[in-house]
Amino acid sequence: MDNIQKIVAAIDARAKIDNSLILRCFDYQYRNCEIYRRYVDLLEIEVTCADEIPFLPVEYFKTHSVYSANKKPETEFTSSGTTGEPSRHFVAEFEIYRKSFTEGFRCFFGDISNFAVLALLPSYLERSGSSLIAMVQDFIDKSNSPFSGFFLREHDKLFATLMHLKASKTPVLLIGVSFALLDFIDKYTIDFPDLMVMETGGMKGRREEITRSELHEAICQGFGVERVFSEYGMTELLSQAYSYGNGRFRCPPWMKILIRDPKNPLKNVPDGVVGGINIIDLANIYSCSFIETRDLGIMHSDSSFEIVGRFDESEIRGCNLMC
Repeated sequence: MDNIQKIVAAIDARAKIDNSLILRCFDYQYRNCEIYRRYVDLLEIEVTCADEIPFLPVEYFKTHSVYSANKKPETEFTSSGTTGEPSRHFVAEFEIYRKSFTEGFRCFFGDISNFAVLALLPSYLERSGSSLIAMVQDFIDKSNSPFSGFFLREHDKLFATLMHLKASKTPVLLIGVSFALLDFIDKYTIDFPDLMVMETGGMKGRREEITRSELHEAICQGFGVERVFSEYGMTELLSQAYSYGNGRFRCPPWMKILIRDPKNPLKNVPDGVVGGINIIDLANIYSCSFIETRDLGIMHSDSSFEIVGRFDESEIRGCNLMC
């Protein structure tokens, strides 16, 4: 079995990644992803163990083709581009993404087919190339409920649907971008304690910025729930981390978070110390599985992590190695 088959099999089995599999992934991408190989070579690092693997700054998805396959991509995901050039993530096999988000959700919440899936994602629906829309559309397709679907700005219809599903005691996942959930509860309130509300972030430029705790408090009051779930993902990844409502995220087994020193991207910091978030995502086998993000976070001793902010607009060290 070759490296790619091993990684896909690990996702299928929801198997925890080990250093051997991580090194196999690095070896494949170093040989096949030109921009990643150039980046590693300029750092003059000889990788002999998993801890020495460099992480590619996420900005390169905006300026270069980050691609490791020797075949034409099946699809391309793009970011919104609200902060400049959009990121472009070329996906060689959509089925690997489907396996990742399906098994990732199952790890935390069970089979998506058991839920009515209601999606309030207007900013994503209004553009093309969203990986989140592709994931949620697949969730809707897998759902056994005829009431599953997207709601652009149809707040009246969404409220009526929620009331019907509450009365029928149907398990419901309402997944929404933060500002859209707040827009809905500005108009309607509902007491639906069994509702699973999952926010995906996304407030910038839409409403006044508030803290995550303030956001969750408002959503809890508006929907009559005790907690708000969260999803952490991005265009440049094919896996998602989830929070059960306490602000701490956990990864599926084939995804791993490391926290780097903000002043030295090649050094990690201990648990409990704020730093930059590095992500290993083995589902990214055909692009780059080792991503240095612009998010700031804290790792806890139980392997959960928190998002505490973002780097400012200055470029992260390492991004200027190549034009």
